[in-house]
Amino acid sequence: MKKDLGVKSFLFPCPVAILGTYDEQGSVNVMNMAWGTLIDTNMILCCLTEEHKTCKNLKAGSDLTIAIATKDLVKESDYFGIDSGNTVKDKFARSGLHVVKSQHVNAPVIEEYPLTLECKTHAIRHDEDGNFFVYAEIVNVLADETILNEKGMVDVKKLNAILFSQIDNSYYEVGDIVGKAWNLGLPFRGK
Repeated sequence: MKKDLGVKSFLFPCPVAILGTYDEQGSVNVMNMAWGTLIDTNMILCCLTEEHKTCKNLKAGSDLTIAIATKDLVKESDYFGIDSGNTVKDKFARSGLHVVKSQHVNAPVIEEYPLTLECKTHAIRHDEDGNFFVYAEIVNVLADETILNEKGMVDVKKLNAILFSQIDNSYYEVGDIVGKAWNLGLPFRGK
């Protein structure tokens, strides 16, 4: 028997994505994005609260990088969602992490994250409820060689990515492969 839980934000899992931008003085700002998803082969939709320092930076012309959080960086990743760049000026410095400027977009690349999507700010939209939507166009992906397989592609197991659950406000490790997509269901085609 199923129980009615009402309206909950229980779309699980959500990637733990760390957004990197520059402010107008060129200072690094980072945040842990709670709401975001891939909407096309090269487009990510970020749903943010407009009061974030990141949003101010994007409106001022910064592009963004999206780093995929890993188990090894879970504490730093969580911290980036705790303090605000509006009130803590040395927020990024407190993490002890390091950045270099992206070669493809006007945004910082955090060196310690092994997988980073370099994105152009394609569009910014608002809705009637005050939500701030950023359409981020992926123009390049940077991957540390330590997470690549023998074919030069990202090995998800080596990445050690973490996921966020709104169900219990917890981070989870990405687990084992249970099967290949667009393959396991093929036996149903002949029915």
